[in-house]
Amino acid sequence: MRSILIITVSLFVLSGCATKQYPQAPAVTGEESSAFDCQAVKQEIAKTHSIQKEIEITGEFDGRTVLGALGDFGIGNGMAKSEATKKAQARLNQLQALDSTKCSKPLS
Repeated sequence: MRSILIITVSLFVLSGCATKQYPQAPAVTGEESSAFDCQAVKQEIAKTHSIQKEIEITGEFDGRTVLGALGDFGIGNGMAKSEATKKAQARLNQLQALDSTKCSKPLS
């Protein structure tokens, strides 16, 4: 009985540390939008796509997924992934808007 209690407590302790750490994409600041030229915008778009790919890789099923499911039914990991995905998409949308203004060639 005592070993079952120790195992149960250990699982809860481990599950508290099981929330995955997703990469965060900050919003484009005013300073960035004024300082970026076309090349820098394209580079930042590529970086943001890399962040999105890293979020997907981090979200794949692994041991932390199991521990997170035991601790809070996976809600913490789901919320963290959702928030990271929203931030990355918001940054990508901002960068694409900058791309359309900074990289458009005037018609002659």
